[in-house]
Amino acid sequence: MPASQRPRAPRPVGRPRALALGAGVLVTVVAQFALVLPAAPASADDEPVGPPGAAASSPPPAVDGHASGLKLRAGATLAPARVLDIVSVVESQGGEERRSDTPDSVTFALQAEVLFSKDSAKLSPDASSRISAIADEIERQHASNVRVFGFTDNLGTSAHGLVLSKQRAEAVHSLLEQRLSDAGITYEIRGYGEEFPIADNSTEDGRKKNRRVEVSFPRTDAGSGGTDGGTGSGAGAAPDTGAATGTGTTTNSDDAGPTVGS
Repeated sequence: MPASQRPRAPRPVGRPRALALGAGVLVTVVAQFALVLPAAPASADDEPVGPPGAAASSPPPAVDGHASGLKLRAGATLAPARVLDIVSVVESQGGEERRSDTPDSVTFALQAEVLFSKDSAKLSPDASSRISAIADEIERQHASNVRVFGFTDNLGTSAHGLVLSKQRAEAVHSLLEQRLSDAGITYEIRGYGEEFPIADNSTEDGRKKNRRVEVSFPRTDAGSGGTDGGTGSGAGAAPDTGAATGTGTTTNSDDAGPTVGS
């Protein structure tokens, strides 16, 4: 079989942070860590864990590697410290909406099916209320920088996935901008296509979760905090694939591609 026709191997998928159990039940998972851990060996093949521009962890605490209280075997040294932020995840029963909160940021993830028709970047009538709920939280947090990232599954060509995901991110951005027209917000809009899946692309259920738009912004002390919203979220990061940044307007850096896809 020619190399160009060989199916792509599924990408590794991270462990989901939250599961929904029972009809109509919201499940909250709060992981509380502030641990000093040995650093994993670096590899040239290591991939970033989320899209570029995703909020970084707070700096790790200073640790004295020669402190008398440390019990290390002879000749051993302490690896650089890492901090695992407190993360709270709320997901709707069907997984259509997800919200993730860290001490530094809020991220909402909406499955494409609740926003768009199949292989379309035109928002559905139901999309307005969902995106308005996100706009309300952006206002509560007094956010001045908002990232809107689009993602697809691995069906169709990679080129089409990049175009479709970017167009969907732009559609969500456009509605947010209308709702927050007086907020003076700078937007970052990117399309990542099939990159950074959050579920297994070998099943339809997994592909459905990967077809999504994520909206993230910094958390502020003035915001509401917690996970009191009924909407959900996720997160991600990758090499720049033509980001569009602007206040009030979007600069398109990608030409339209094929119209077959996720």
